[in-house]
Amino acid sequence: MTRNFNVSNSHQMKWIFSLTLACLLGQGCYSQNNQKTDMDQHKKNDNPVYSRTDTGKAVMKDEDWKRVLSPEVYYIARQKGTERPWSSKFENLKEVGTYYCAACGNALFKSDTKFESGCGWPSFYEPISKSSVIYLPDNSLGMSRTEVECGRCKAHLGHVFEDGPPPTGLRYCINGVVLDFEKAKEAEKHYTEKKKSE
Repeated sequence: MTRNFNVSNSHQMKWIFSLTLACLLGQGCYSQNNQKTDMDQHKKNDNPVYSRTDTGKAVMKDEDWKRVLSPEVYYIARQKGTERPWSSKFENLKEVGTYYCAACGNALFKSDTKFESGCGWPSFYEPISKSSVIYLPDNSLGMSRTEVECGRCKAHLGHVFEDGPPPTGLRYCINGVVLDFEKAKEAEKHYTEKKKSE
C-alpha cells in the first residue's frame, strides 16, 4: 500500500510541477509579447521626428535612429535590410486608409493603390505624392534595381519595378516592417481634431 501511495504521490508531484512550469512559461511569453508592444509604442513616443503632419526633412544621427526605432525597423530602414517574404501583416490587408513610414510618419501610399502582386511583400502602384519617396540606383547583389527610400527621412522602404498594373505600370515592393497603417476613418478623425485645435 505504501508503495502505491508513493508512486501516486510521485505522479501527482510530477503533474503539479509540469503544470506550474507550463503556467510560468506561458506567463513569461505573454509578458514578453506585451513588453515588446509597450516597448515599440514607447520608442515611437520617444521618436522626436515621428509626425504624420510635418513635411520637413527628418535628419538624425545613426545612433539616435537606433535608440528610437525597434530593432526590426532599424534593420530595414537604416541598414537596408529585407523582411522575409509573406511575413508582413500588411501583405493581405484590405482595409481602406493610409500607409506611413514607420520611422518618421511620412505619408507614403493610399490603400487604393495597393494590389496583390504575388511577390510576398505589400505592393503599390503609386506613392501619395512625388515627394513621398526618393529613387536611388541599387546595383547590389549582382542586380540592377531602383531602391525606394522615404522622402522625409531617407529610410529604406524597398524597390520599384516596371511590372505593375495600370495606370503606372509600376510595382513598389515595400517591406511591411517599415510601414504604419491608419484606417481612413481614424485618419479623418485625427485630421478634424487637428483642425479644431489650430
